[in-house]
Amino acid sequence: MDSFSSPSSGSSPNFSKEDLMDQLKVQLAQAYAEEFLETVRGKCFEKCITKPGSSLSGSESSCISRCVDRYIEATGIIGKALFNQQH
Repeated sequence: MDSFSSPSSGSSPNFSKEDLMDQLKVQLAQAYAEEFLETVRGKCFEKCITKPGSSLSGSESSCISRCVDRYIEATGIIGKALFNQQH
């Protein structure tokens, strides 16, 4: 029995491989979103916010926007490269 199999019993649901793959995709998407937010929060905040206050200055807001855009672009490039490597 593999790690995704469960013993047969009347009360435990039977999941298809498609159900397990869908669940895995959701979990991976959640992990990616959490990692994305943590990176943006950490790296972009450190880079762009020099004097934390109750609001962002115009330059801080622009910096955050550019930082997030660059991160999105970079992760897209990496994702495409990894996808192309596998196929």
